[in-house]
Amino acid sequence: MKPLKFIILAFLTALSASALQITEKQATDALKRLDHELDMRDSYIAKRQARIDSLKTVYDSSANPRKRLGLMMDLGDNYTSFNNDSALYYFHEGFNLATQIGAEPERIAFRLKRATVLPLAAFVGEAEREYNAVDPATLSPELLELYYRAGRQMYSYIAAYYTGYPDVHQRWYQKSLDAHTQLIEILPKETPRYKVNKGEYYLLHKEHSKAKVLLSEVLDQLPESDNLYARAAHMLADIAKARGNDVEYRYYLTLSAIADTKAATLEVMSLQELGQVMMDDGDVDRAHRYLSTALAGAVACHATLRVIQSADALPFIEKAHNVEIKDWQNHSRGIIIAIVIVACGLVITLLLLRREMQRLRSMQSKLRSANSIKEVYISQFLNLCSIYMDKLNQFSKTVNRKIAANKIDDLFKITKSGKFVEEQSKEFYDVFDNAFLHIYPNFVASVNALLRPEEQITLKEDEILNTDLRILAFMRLGIQESTRIAQVLNYSVYTIYTYRNKMKNKAINRDTFERDVMRISSMEEDE
Repeated sequence: MKPLKFIILAFLTALSASALQITEKQATDALKRLDHELDMRDSYIAKRQARIDSLKTVYDSSANPRKRLGLMMDLGDNYTSFNNDSALYYFHEGFNLATQIGAEPERIAFRLKRATVLPLAAFVGEAEREYNAVDPATLSPELLELYYRAGRQMYSYIAAYYTGYPDVHQRWYQKSLDAHTQLIEILPKETPRYKVNKGEYYLLHKEHSKAKVLLSEVLDQLPESDNLYARAAHMLADIAKARGNDVEYRYYLTLSAIADTKAATLEVMSLQELGQVMMDDGDVDRAHRYLSTALAGAVACHATLRVIQSADALPFIEKAHNVEIKDWQNHSRGIIIAIVIVACGLVITLLLLRREMQRLRSMQSKLRSANSIKEVYISQFLNLCSIYMDKLNQFSKTVNRKIAANKIDDLFKITKSGKFVEEQSKEFYDVFDNAFLHIYPNFVASVNALLRPEEQITLKEDEILNTDLRILAFMRLGIQESTRIAQVLNYSVYTIYTYRNKMKNKAINRDTFERDVMRISSMEEDE
């Protein structure tokens, strides 16, 4: 009966092909919607972070080991494809706790989840060891589904590292296919997960009509923010590409990118692929935006595999930038004329403003002081920008040379070592510390006045600020969210929370400590 069902569905699909044909207008409208969703990207990320923070609050307040296990699993799942380092942390801690209390099913689940994420961080050998440590013959149906799902994903990630080595790639890819086949056999029929995996099976075997029937059903059944929706849309794009339908290919690729954006998924491929399509279509602005966003997401997610893959996009980004420069040069004459007109207007305005100078002289003293502070701060900021632009330029040239020489392993070593990030962080700390203390020269003494005598901070000989003071400095500047502080200082959010709590515990008045820090005055306020 099943073959007959697919024959009927395929016939109906072919019969209504003209009615279901994606038009150029639909594809264009989808791109406009994606642009809107990318404008909303920060809010989607903030919502996902808020959901994680809420789970953390419950987790921190819970003493029940079983409840903590469930929360660890939820935290790990929510961090996956958002911040893989944090996901691995909670899967690791959950595994240890499950081992301690003898919760064997949970222990196996944490191990399989960890094996799935480890390849993204380049821990290939450890991922395989974790996966092979589980005996499928001993698993319940629920864990067996997780086992094959993890194997399909893990081996697929590993295979992606070896795309330049066909024999090795095929060996890992075949393991992914084997796990995929086993997974389909045990998934409940008629569920979206079954349809997506069965559709992928048909796609891999070039049975495109059957695949499209199942995957189209998934798009009708699931919300756009669902990960399965994103997978199904991407596979429909692959089908359209294989059939040479460029409009449909672009349309479904856009739907997949919209789903990733609404889910605040940072480890993405659809947006990067769509950016390359936009470049080929001559849409430079969209190409630059999509490719840059995809690369930034891979870095923020700490997905080493995606960072390496995203390196392929660097030439496209550079090409887009060069096109923009050329367009700017073509319009330079008009811009120069506009500048001259504006300059003339400014001269006239300045002549008029001279009449008001007498009235403003009484305010000059304070303005000079304020301007002095701002000039120093801007100077330090511009210096930092100059340093970073130079480093980025050097790094871009290094990446281009490595790619040209097919030295992908060298790129991997560079990104894995973390040395580049550490060097940039140190330079940032030096510039930030000097600029901040110029505005708040008494900051260290003021913080110590808020601490108990035995807990006061003593800086080392070569230190201007330490990590504790630097976090408080960001708070004094109005950056209260631990997530933003963690991003700037290159720490995990968990580490920032730990430092903040530690400083509160040292305070004379723990409840008002952070408000007291916000009252520390600057040089200008002291005057």
